[in-house]
Amino acid sequence: MSSSVFQVAVIKGDGIGIDVTDAALHIVEVALEKAGNTALEFLPIQAGAGYFKETGQDIEPGGEEAAGRADAIFLGAIGLPSVRQKDGTEISPHLRLREKFNLYAGVRPARAYPNAPQRLADPRAAEIDMVILRESTEGLFYSAAVHNRCPVDTGDEVQELLRITRTTTEKLHDFAFKLAQKRQERRGKSKVTCVDKANVFRSMAFFRKIFDERSVRFPEIEKGYNYVDAQALDFIRKPWEFDVLVMENMFGDILSDLAGGLVGGMGMAACGEIGDNHGLFQPAHGSAPDIMGQDKANPLAAILSGALMLDYLADKASNDTLALAAKIIDDAIYHGFATKRIRPQEFGGDMGTKAITREVINLIRG
Repeated sequence: MSSSVFQVAVIKGDGIGIDVTDAALHIVEVALEKAGNTALEFLPIQAGAGYFKETGQDIEPGGEEAAGRADAIFLGAIGLPSVRQKDGTEISPHLRLREKFNLYAGVRPARAYPNAPQRLADPRAAEIDMVILRESTEGLFYSAAVHNRCPVDTGDEVQELLRITRTTTEKLHDFAFKLAQKRQERRGKSKVTCVDKANVFRSMAFFRKIFDERSVRFPEIEKGYNYVDAQALDFIRKPWEFDVLVMENMFGDILSDLAGGLVGGMGMAACGEIGDNHGLFQPAHGSAPDIMGQDKANPLAAILSGALMLDYLADKASNDTLALAAKIIDDAIYHGFATKRIRPQEFGGDMGTKAITREVINLIRG
């Protein structure tokens, strides 16, 4: 990785992916200028359902290799309801990138913002600040998408595989504890909760066993356990008590959406997919082609994903300017909600994509 110029592969994709990517990358540049002007070079790569409809390919020739050479990958959104593979499945080059680059750590923050919708009446819901850490290459998804592994499909019965490996799970749990260490300064406490179904499935008991093995390397971090059904209940009863929660792929897919709903909705749902050598960052929402280009999309999930990307690059390169730029974006958005200067249409406000983008820039520049 270059010490001064960082290359970001940019896949705008489909629908509002184009709108929110433009907003996010503009704000990333403004934050870097404020922090000290570390340079980013954006490398556009065509991919997605629209590109597939035109060419029969879901990513441009050489696109995967170019993404792999970049320091990070930023993705807007992929998918159009009317465009499918011959077998009826969605166009999903991003899932292949996740597999190709072994992006095992799916980082899904959920933080409550002042004056944003809070779905729980308890005033402690204002304290929600947690991260769902979803293993992104194995689990029940191992059978689906890229792998298409189905050991039994007779027409009368279908069976699929749930895979948990020691190598990936050790990396995932280490990532969880290191993330809790990093968050400790902001929260004043740190805890990693292992979410599983270890009382029923041997694979989940194995997942928990490895969690316990790796936790001894981080004695200063509190650890906890929850079965996935109890965790869903606790997200309604007491979500403010959780910090980092680490879990299998399908569990994380479901619980991250629930956590996002607690703090407003998918318009705030940032996402990072991180491996040992690569990172892909995207808003967790869909492409919403029905509102594409209408200045209605909430760009904040993409903007927050841009901050995650900067934080990732900062860690990889030990670059304080990048870390400061990430913090500048996070602080600007939090302050914007606290002062009611950010009012997304998604939450009943009067601000669309462009107005939110302008206001975040104003907040950054002071």
